[in-house]
Amino acid sequence: MKRKVLTVDDALTMRKLVAFTLRGAGLEVIEAADGVDALNLLQRQAVDLIITDVNMPRMDGITFTRQARGTANGRSVPILILTTESEVGKKNEGRAAGATGWIVKPFQQEQLLSVVSRVLPGAIKANAA
Repeated sequence: MKRKVLTVDDALTMRKLVAFTLRGAGLEVIEAADGVDALNLLQRQAVDLIITDVNMPRMDGITFTRQARGTANGRSVPILILTTESEVGKKNEGRAAGATGWIVKPFQQEQLLSVVSRVLPGAIKANAA
């Protein structure tokens, strides 16, 4: 059974790139344009991993992470923050909100798959990583 990843980013191009990379590795991907959409999706269905941007309209990724941790489907799921933000203070804020890991954009596809394979062991097809 494919593991399901929720990817959250207001930039359609970035969502598509992340989705393309993850689908190529054998994962199922659902997409949300911001934290509000993602929280609505998360309240309706369970996922195995969340990858979210920080800077988005309506609800930023750190607020989304904090709120996702308060839902049944988001309480224990790994949450990776994929963002252009690299300041230590921002990373600490993400960690305090409940983020599992932090990846700085731009990223290499192999880097993303490596991090995903660490937080979801066995989820990546052997020839994809």
